[in-house]
Amino acid sequence: MILGRVVGDITATIRHPFYGAKKLLVVERTAPDGAPLPDYLIAVDTVGAGPGERVLVLDEGNGARQVLAAPDAPVRSVIVGILDAVETEG
Repeated sequence: MILGRVVGDITATIRHPFYGAKKLLVVERTAPDGAPLPDYLIAVDTVGAGPGERVLVLDEGNGARQVLAAPDAPVRSVIVGILDAVETEG
């Protein structure tokens, strides 16, 4: 699982049929304290996330296909939660 912040969306006029009406978002990876990390990914939104929201991303193809109930889908990353808070020990 990856912690991140939504920083944008992807618009494409031509898409693989699987992506049809699905929303693709650009997610900047973050540390648990919310500090940005030097990496990003593109994920399918399954929870209605929007710009600036902290999210939880599943970045593993088989798990992503299970979440989307699409065993043959060309997908790797899905947003599975919007975070309210992150608590760490220490």
